[in-house]
Amino acid sequence: MGLARKRIGILTGGGDVPGLNAIIKTVTYRGSEDDIEVVGLRRGWEALTHLNLEDPASRSHYLIPLSRENTRTVDRHGGTMLHSSRTNPSKMKSLPDHLVGTDFPATTNANGETSWDLTGQVLANLSGLGIEHLIAIGGDDTLSYAARLNELGVEIIAIPKTMDNDVRNTEYCIGFSTAITRASDAIQRQRTTVGSHERIGIFRIFGRDAGFTALYTAYATSIRCVIPEYKVDLDKLIRLLIEEKRANPSNYALIVLSEGAEWEGYRPQEYGEPDAYGHRKKANVAEALADEIKRRSGEETIVSDLTYDLRSGDPDFIDKLVALTFGNMAYDAVLKGRTGLMSALVEGHYDLVPIPDAKLGPRKLDVASMYNTARYRPLYANKRGLPIFLNRAS
Repeated sequence: MGLARKRIGILTGGGDVPGLNAIIKTVTYRGSEDDIEVVGLRRGWEALTHLNLEDPASRSHYLIPLSRENTRTVDRHGGTMLHSSRTNPSKMKSLPDHLVGTDFPATTNANGETSWDLTGQVLANLSGLGIEHLIAIGGDDTLSYAARLNELGVEIIAIPKTMDNDVRNTEYCIGFSTAITRASDAIQRQRTTVGSHERIGIFRIFGRDAGFTALYTAYATSIRCVIPEYKVDLDKLIRLLIEEKRANPSNYALIVLSEGAEWEGYRPQEYGEPDAYGHRKKANVAEALADEIKRRSGEETIVSDLTYDLRSGDPDFIDKLVALTFGNMAYDAVLKGRTGLMSALVEGHYDLVPIPDAKLGPRKLDVASMYNTARYRPLYANKRGLPIFLNRAS
């Protein structure tokens, strides 16, 4: 009787970004060369909370054996062939049908809402599948649960992905470069419309807690920005925009705002039910700024929401390059039996670092070195000696 083949599991959680399929393909191809099985876990952590190992339909829904044949062309496209979800196994608002009546740790919040910790089920499914090592690809939320599994003894390697670029311990996350490329292209295209109507163009971009995406877009397009890390003076901001508009021969001005941007007297409004990690959707800060500009100055605006489009479509060169490299680093770490580590860029070099401590929250932009608080623009001077993405990992 032959020995069982080594088996690796791989999943993608949270929002999709371009470059995920390149990771999945490179891990699968490397595995095929070493006679290692690679199992795709569909819909992120949901695969391990909802999978019923006794039900063939459930296995078919949540598991996909990965091979050279079914991953051959996936890296040419964006999204994730494994699909995704925002599932938090430690705080499930409901139990899968086949687990109803099973005793799991439960907590009840102040509103009387109960949530269950299905970590025991996750561990049971990993064991039942014979997965010896897990590769988890995601942002802060997905990786926070990866860190918990590592503490419980699961062999796990993480890969950071988020267009917000705000995962700690790394200077780069998959999806960031494509987001900046898409945003820059959209702003350059819309200059013609904003200029034709002689207005102030206001662009909203993702960035709940950190301003990397807004600031780097502003850096590449030479416009102003507002970021969550710094509260601007609204009257001063409007004055600067109007001065710029009047000095422009085409009589227009542009600004990009993180979704979590604030100014004195304003905090982004939230609405809807919290997601699995407690996040509610933020009201459109660009619309709020447009209203204030109209009320305080009479100037007309055009508002454009640059959010979901930035994570759609094919990866650019940098995202594909880094995704392939992060995937290969994760696979190498698996071969060496390492755990609790994350592929990363540190000081411009590829490295393996600890999975971030979720209690520390997202990485923040360094305002002092990156943001001109007098002009509400990126700082362009004094970049010598910085890594390619201009901010250090810590």
